[in-house]
Amino acid sequence: MKFFKITAVLLLLAVGMTSCNTVKVASDYDQNVNFSQYKSFAFFKPGIDKADISDLDKKRILRAIEEEMMSKGFTKSEEPDLLVSIFTKTKENINIYQNNRFGYGYGWGWYPWYWGAGQNTVSTTSEGTLYIDLIDSEGKELVWQGMGTAALAKEVNKKQERISEIVEKIFEKYPPGQTN
Repeated sequence: MKFFKITAVLLLLAVGMTSCNTVKVASDYDQNVNFSQYKSFAFFKPGIDKADISDLDKKRILRAIEEEMMSKGFTKSEEPDLLVSIFTKTKENINIYQNNRFGYGYGWGWYPWYWGAGQNTVSTTSEGTLYIDLIDSEGKELVWQGMGTAALAKEVNKKQERISEIVEKIFEKYPPGQTN
């Protein structure tokens, strides 16, 4: 019986830890657009200025996007084919874990018997959604949108790494129709 309890706890921990690290992505695009025509990009400042996040996080996101766009063969230009804009949403998730223990049996420490109620553990995580819009600069029309949702890093030294991971996962969906 003890084996099953320990296995269940370890399984829950493994699921919990992997779910925090996953990035859920989706994309949508205009099916009438030939994406091979786009070779250059620039950031769309009016759209980026509206993003409701700190300027430091905006810089982190733009740095990651620029890196991904260049890795896909794009060049940054004053006269771009594509304009890149972002917007974000965040929410707090509250998790309550119940550990109800009633009964008797051999316990840890000096006391061989235990009685009592369990404990509740409460934790919060911030989950963010990043939308990346690619806009045809000539027609000023949205041609592609990628979205990624993931738990956010709280530690400053891990923020850029986490943001880069989210952006990379989003851009795995670009160009549309390409299998990775």
